[in-house]
Amino acid sequence: MGTSSNSSNSSDQKLSRGALIALVVGSMVGSGIFALPSAFGRATGGLGALIAWCIAGTGMLMLAFVFQTLSRRRPDLDTGIFAYAEAGFGDYAGFASAAGYWIGCCLADVACLVLIKATLGQFFPVFGDGTTPVAIVAASFLLWSVHILILRGIKEAAALNTIATFAKMIPILLFIVVAAFAFKANVFALNFWGGEEPSFASVSNQVRNTMLVTVFVFVGIEGASVYSRYAKDRNDVGIATVLGFLGVLALLVLVTMLSYGILLRLELSALATPSMAGVLEAIVGPWGKVFISIGLLISVLGNYLSWSLLAAEVLHSAAVSGTMPRFLTRENVNKVPAGALWLTNCLIQLFLLVTYFAEYAFTLALKMTSSMTLIPYLFVAAYGLKLAWTGETYRTEPRSRAIDWVRGALATIYAAVMIYAGGPTFLLLSALLYAPVTILFVIARWEQKATVFASAEGILFGAILVAAAAGLYNLAMGNISI
Repeated sequence: MGTSSNSSNSSDQKLSRGALIALVVGSMVGSGIFALPSAFGRATGGLGALIAWCIAGTGMLMLAFVFQTLSRRRPDLDTGIFAYAEAGFGDYAGFASAAGYWIGCCLADVACLVLIKATLGQFFPVFGDGTTPVAIVAASFLLWSVHILILRGIKEAAALNTIATFAKMIPILLFIVVAAFAFKANVFALNFWGGEEPSFASVSNQVRNTMLVTVFVFVGIEGASVYSRYAKDRNDVGIATVLGFLGVLALLVLVTMLSYGILLRLELSALATPSMAGVLEAIVGPWGKVFISIGLLISVLGNYLSWSLLAAEVLHSAAVSGTMPRFLTRENVNKVPAGALWLTNCLIQLFLLVTYFAEYAFTLALKMTSSMTLIPYLFVAAYGLKLAWTGETYRTEPRSRAIDWVRGALATIYAAVMIYAGGPTFLLLSALLYAPVTILFVIARWEQKATVFASAEGILFGAILVAAAAGLYNLAMGNISI
């Protein structure tokens, strides 16, 4: 690690286990959970939802275990999400993981900003669906206000995130309690098969339609791993990841399944975002919609702050290791990665401007976030599998090695299946982002006077260029719409 990393590791910036758990929960619980009733209602019935959560929950739990294992077995890799890819598969794989995760964080922030303005648009029409000129100007103001806040210090921003995390639990927990009392077994029974003829084919198709949604609500599971260099105790990183994941999984399943016992699937699918507000309104009246909308604003603001912190930290850490250009290593007097934060927020601002031309900006940002972050997840899972396969760091621990091999294999299969389930459209759009951002890798290699690509890396970059060209062609021909 470089000097700037060590300097930012000062004692006044250390994070407790509680703060690390809050980073995980704060990153995962945001816009997605408030949109679950309609998102699942459009895709599947109760049985399909249960199967989807079992698949997603198992796959992401395996990934959480991989993060926990790697934090313990490779404590020297204290930047998490991209360092594992670099250690296991080379410099360009590390860069692609860092860049993909960084862009995914930026897109997640865009989803947050659009949803905030869309929620306000239900009460103030000038904000519309969150992509009107007024909404974009207001979102830009919020973007740069948070930028100034983060520049004041990581610990201060993390403390605010912890407060926001606890605050946003209130409306979610109230919704669960009220929905549990209002739950109607006969309504749930009508929703069980999704209103279709009971068959394996129909249920499997319903499950596939939910996959990118489940990925999006779990993105952020790596929050503690990314911030491991700030942890007071490295053992807290793995514990925070698993505890944060299990808590969020319970919330996601309860919100989804209870909603099927309140409204019929067709009614759920027709609810406006945030659909949790519509479900509560059906139970208690108009005040439920207002209450959930306020809760959503608090939640998404906290979620936005978490993503901003994660995006800048990953970019800065990659620069410190030499994977990104040196200008991104710059820190201000508060030990905040200012260079990375400026580039991050400039990219978010660019994406915000693009939302004006997008037909369904929130859905696009949601699915693109999932698509961009699945590649880094695949690298992490594959590195965990590789470590167990080769036996590196295990020595006289055959039982632990076998368990970690199974977990790594399941996590790798899960990430690969999710990429496949997302379909070719989002892979092509992802390539359109990976290709131009590779200029950062080229600059970093020039700074080090090193060969830009090894032979295998050149082949990988060539494949990305071909996919990007195909994506650009399909956009031009109207085969892909945004």
